[in-house]
Amino acid sequence: MNRRERQTAILKLVRERALSTQAEVAAALHESGFDVVQTTVSRGIADLGLVKVRAPNGRLVYAPPGASDADKLRALGSAMRRYAVGVEAAGSLVVITTPAGYANALGQVMDEAAHPAIAGTIAGDNTIFVAVHDGVSASAFRDELAGYLLQGAA
Repeated sequence: MNRRERQTAILKLVRERALSTQAEVAAALHESGFDVVQTTVSRGIADLGLVKVRAPNGRLVYAPPGASDADKLRALGSAMRRYAVGVEAAGSLVVITTPAGYANALGQVMDEAAHPAIAGTIAGDNTIFVAVHDGVSASAFRDELAGYLLQGAA
């Protein structure tokens, strides 16, 4: 295990889990097979520039540094206008179609946006399946995404 692998693991863990303390990060790393001590975790958190943000439940948790939520949503809207050609609800999924070769680019932007409605995405060559969180209406999320396609239209 080298420093880069450990830092990649830390970033993955803070994106997937609500980790509030260095001890929680260390425990999660141990579960993932990394043998670390608290000082190594502390140094990794500092090197990565992790910040504490308020989770939906009100708890402060580690998060990667980066753009604000508003910036991420603007980027999502821009990417939808650039890459998407269609969006529809299918059960608890939202299906987005793109020209061939563009689904991965749009899927990446969707993942980075960390939209609270999105549980996960799967992107192929020209189609993205978006799973929404429990309690989120796929049709309502489809309408939100379709709204991005209409922005700037004459």
